[in-house]
Amino acid sequence: MVQLIIAGIVSFLVTIFTTPMLIRYFHRREMGQEIREDGPQWHEKKRGTPTMGGLAILLGITLGYVVSALVAIAGGHAGFTASGLIVLFLTLSLGLVGFADDGIKLFLKRNLGLNKTAKLVAQLAIAMIFGFLITRFPNANGLTPGSTFLSFTRDIETINIAVGGGIVGMILFLIFIYLLLAAWSNAVNLTDGLDGLAAGSTALVMMSYTFITFWQFRNSCEVGAAPGCYSVRDPLELAVLAASGFGACMGFLWWNAAPAKIFMGDTGSLALGGLVAGLSVCSRTELLMVIIGALFVIEAASVVIQVASFKTTGKRVFKMAPFHHHFERSGWPETTVVIRFWLIAGMACAFGLAAFYGEWLGQIGTQL
Repeated sequence: MVQLIIAGIVSFLVTIFTTPMLIRYFHRREMGQEIREDGPQWHEKKRGTPTMGGLAILLGITLGYVVSALVAIAGGHAGFTASGLIVLFLTLSLGLVGFADDGIKLFLKRNLGLNKTAKLVAQLAIAMIFGFLITRFPNANGLTPGSTFLSFTRDIETINIAVGGGIVGMILFLIFIYLLLAAWSNAVNLTDGLDGLAAGSTALVMMSYTFITFWQFRNSCEVGAAPGCYSVRDPLELAVLAASGFGACMGFLWWNAAPAKIFMGDTGSLALGGLVAGLSVCSRTELLMVIIGALFVIEAASVVIQVASFKTTGKRVFKMAPFHHHFERSGWPETTVVIRFWLIAGMACAFGLAAFYGEWLGQIGTQL
């Protein structure tokens, strides 16, 4: 528990004090966010607001994790573990892709940033490396950071993504990992369209996963094969990363809440999407994350529905996609949309936590 508190506090303090430094830096150089021309007209007042604030989020997450690990080592406990380092690698790698995209927009004055092909190749390469690494590094009990089985609150032993095994099985698994990683990173990226929306929603998801992974740690099968125990490698490290993510999002939200002084940009949204994906895979909860991260799912689905409808029928289902802009176009104030979407995210997290705890109670009841 001490490690979680340290990680959360360090990441919060680093982010809340680093973000204003970025704000001043970009203001001095008159470098700010461009606003999409087809967006709500009242967003024009946001033009020129500094972006790339995700750098502070990444720094907060990294230092929160590192300081917590060093404290653990000083106390004679395990510090850096395979699961934690791999998920951190995923987060920072996708943050680097976002940084390149934001950097091209700001420094090279190319509004479109990275082209779709470059993003696709970068995400594909990162997914391949991540998918390969999580099936390696078994601990003393043979547990690897991830598994090839689909999972809800634990592995579903009857559904193996790498069906058939061998090279073909690994290719199928890597394709699954790529689709999952691309879906979550882009879903969080799409949600980042209003002041504080992505940061606040992700903070709720990270808080939920701090509880889930710490519960897995307290009920680990490696401690004792008790009823309802979890076979997850390094759950405490995952909890530390989730706590770091929570602290970083809260520290950034201080400056990103309406009216936003800075935006996280793709640097932050792609990285946070990677953190969401990594936590779900390594904690064996890919399907549960669909419930907990339901707001992100809705936002991404709204874009898919809008594009599919327009291309097939020539008509739009929503006034504008992603979904949050539909309500803005309907006359809702931005802060109203954000707060109500936070409420949706909070309810989704509560429902997901209830499902997680209910499954554990069911396991206990089955074994008794």
